[in-house]
Amino acid sequence: MHSAQPTTKLFYGWLVVAAAFVVTFVGFGSAYTFSSFVESLQRDFGASRGSVSLVFSLAGFLYFGLGVISGPLADRWGARKLAALGMALVGLGLMLASQAQTIVQVYAAYGIGIGAGVGCAYVPTLGAVQRWFVKRRGFASGLAVSGIGVGTLVMPPLATWLIASLGWRDAYLVLGILAVITGVGSSLFIADDPRRHGTGPDGDPLGSMSSAPVRQGVSIGEAVRTPRFAGLYAACLISAFGVFVPFVHLVPFAVDHHVTSALAVLLLGMIGVGSTAGRFVLGSIADRIGRDTFLIAMYVGMAVSLAIWAIAGGFWSLTIFALLFGVFYGGWVAILPAVVTDHFGGRNVGGIIGILYTSVAIGTLLGPSAAGFAFDVSHSYFIPVAISAAANVAAAFIAMATLRTDSPIASVAVP
Repeated sequence: MHSAQPTTKLFYGWLVVAAAFVVTFVGFGSAYTFSSFVESLQRDFGASRGSVSLVFSLAGFLYFGLGVISGPLADRWGARKLAALGMALVGLGLMLASQAQTIVQVYAAYGIGIGAGVGCAYVPTLGAVQRWFVKRRGFASGLAVSGIGVGTLVMPPLATWLIASLGWRDAYLVLGILAVITGVGSSLFIADDPRRHGTGPDGDPLGSMSSAPVRQGVSIGEAVRTPRFAGLYAACLISAFGVFVPFVHLVPFAVDHHVTSALAVLLLGMIGVGSTAGRFVLGSIADRIGRDTFLIAMYVGMAVSLAIWAIAGGFWSLTIFALLFGVFYGGWVAILPAVVTDHFGGRNVGGIIGILYTSVAIGTLLGPSAAGFAFDVSHSYFIPVAISAAANVAAAFIAMATLRTDSPIASVAVP
């Protein structure tokens, strides 16, 4: 009877993927609602547009940078607890923002709630997904993080509708309650080890070759001292300086090129559409062509799309850029956790991903700000966008060189 369970019951790993989808949907969707509140916050608190723009960089630095803490904690305590705590912080931050009396209080609630909340939940959740899959790891990772793209599409319009219907304070309150209910509720379905559910990775029977290495792999200290980790870190760091520039500067760039504000905002939605497609579709392709090769292709694709942005001017050329960039950006985000697990094993994957993502945090903090200062000097985005494209070309070459180094898990039986 027990031997029939893996074929007659839904593989629990897909429930973990679904839970991760909801966690990323709630966390990043809530983060990207901030643009919907900017006009109301400016009006009620007299805030400048410049002071508002820094919030994205600071929150992004927190939710990528805190993975260095939450990842190892999840490896020790379990991803479920960290994800639930993170979703609770997201909801609490939104609810506190509804009671803010100054713009500084809004920033604090948003930064602590969204930044720390997503920072607690994101890396542990992705690390948990990796342990449930081997053969379809890229596809599962893509489905899990596609919640980011869908959340980017759904949550800002929902926030805009709530503001129009209830006012910005009650809108924050409703979003906070929804975040707690859906985020914490979905976190309860996250599990770290398929063996506790009677299967190996991919639903294979216990005792098969693919079911053995769930918790095997190198230690965090061993991982970070390898040339492969150094290469991955350098590629992510250099790439991230340019990757997040469009999220801050694409709309003002479009407006500077005589695109109406309403259409300019839609361009961010096009990045969301492209990234959702990239995460859903490209993950399975990565499993077939090789995940390392796929990662290099994503760097090249982001470089090409950013080069298109550098010479674009009208709405339709910017739409082409936004869609293409979204596809490759989504594929990059989807494949990174799977590549880390391939190289270093699943035993400490949360901690290793967390350390790797400090590179993305630094890029998120510095890249968009540097692009803004470059624009202030030159009154043009051409130089920062061209540098962003060149950075991703460099990242592709670094990733290719990394493949020539020895595998850290060559002596560990991880498929």
